[in-house]
Amino acid sequence: MYAIIRAGGKQYKVQAGDTVRVEKLEKNLGDTFDLAEVLMVGGDKTFVGAPLVQNAKVTVTVTRQAKAPKVVVFKKKRRQGYRRMHGHRQLFTELFVESITTPEGQKFATDKKAQVIDPAKIQARKEAAAVKQKETKKTKSSTVETEVSAAPKKKVAKKKAAVKKTAKKATAKKAGAKKTAKKSK
Repeated sequence: MYAIIRAGGKQYKVQAGDTVRVEKLEKNLGDTFDLAEVLMVGGDKTFVGAPLVQNAKVTVTVTRQAKAPKVVVFKKKRRQGYRRMHGHRQLFTELFVESITTPEGQKFATDKKAQVIDPAKIQARKEAAAVKQKETKKTKSSTVETEVSAAPKKKVAKKKAAVKKTAKKATAKKAGAKKTAKKSK
């Protein structure tokens, strides 16, 4: 059993258990409501509307409200110095189709449950994980500091002096090479 519905000026073919993205609807997450704009119901019997099928409905649940990926709009006129770049993210509502009801009253439902994606809950979980990770880093860093402090400190001054001497020798060699190059010319 399938139905063709109209939402946001577009038509979508849906079956019970499908998830479909439509234009932004003013509904809350988890709301269940009926879409009455059913253009056609197909299956064993086909019902075609003129333009809508009377007494047919599709029951849906809002699972997500978000923005689509960015679409880049770039305009250019060659040799004119004209370039315009804009981005756009379209708002959408994700719907889970729970059941389709025919005009005769037959109801075709799914066994699946709608999984509502709440961005506030996801953000809260991420923040809790970040706090927990910081705590584990602090405990690890304190154990590393105690191990480092227990190890004897090496003298760094000797290494710095050795580096300076080798640098002086290298510059002296370069200067000598330049003098010999000038004399040979």
